[in-house]
Amino acid sequence: GIGCSGRFTYYVNTYGVHGIHGRAPTMATGIATARPDLSVWVVTGDGDALSIGGNHLIHALRRNVNIKILMFNNQIYGLTKGQYSPTSEEGKVTKSTPFGSVDHPFNPIALALGAEATFVARSIDNDRQHLTEVLRRAAAHRGSAFIEIYQNCNVFNDGAFDMLREKEHGIHNQIRLRHGEPIIFDEGRRCVSVGENGRLVITEVANTLRDRIVVHDERGRPSLAFALAHTAGHGPTEPTCIGVFREVERPVYGEAIQAQIKLATERLGPGDLGKLLRSGDTWTVS
Repeated sequence: GIGCSGRFTYYVNTYGVHGIHGRAPTMATGIATARPDLSVWVVTGDGDALSIGGNHLIHALRRNVNIKILMFNNQIYGLTKGQYSPTSEEGKVTKSTPFGSVDHPFNPIALALGAEATFVARSIDNDRQHLTEVLRRAAAHRGSAFIEIYQNCNVFNDGAFDMLREKEHGIHNQIRLRHGEPIIFDEGRRCVSVGENGRLVITEVANTLRDRIVVHDERGRPSLAFALAHTAGHGPTEPTCIGVFREVERPVYGEAIQAQIKLATERLGPGDLGKLLRSGDTWTVS
């Protein structure tokens, strides 16, 4: 995509192509469909993916294209020098919002879940071990994988994620999701539990009945993952979930396309593009 995230391929030993603004998922869809032998990754940012590219993003996810989308979220436009983005918090003062943004921000995880992506996760740029494990799982997944990566922009939005990135704060505010395990954090002091109204709330472990503590299930009902995506306010300046929210299986877009082509070829033959173009009424322009 376009933006600071688009420079990613310059820093790794791989093949890459710099697409036009917001359209990386469409290019990746074509590549992954035509070349199922390739591992296709999209690197994008909060502006590129969720502004001009929002429509392409959700359709790639709902189709379950076999691509892995890394969305670097720094809550600001970096390449164009510090304007607010679709994930900037309300009241954000930037060059394009001198009196504060009045826009309500996107929740990228909730958006991906709503588009029915089959793999949805979040990690943090400076947590090498956690990020590596999330990326390994995404690489092994068959279908659309969406990974939001909280990334610090030290030029235009420095410190936006310090409550999670910095060790002295992260140990208390990172809610690490592990499949099949109770969601307990803050060195065992706090947990995510089911409140009296059925909503998920953060409570003290000592004051919570064991059967009220939520056990994470990546493959369960999507409403659980969606609720976990909303456990923190936007910022984040309070406890926030990281890890794999959801991983499920359903038919992969490229495989369905190839199966359809095979069936059509068996029924109708291989076809002739030149013959098709010359069929019906034609004109010679000289």
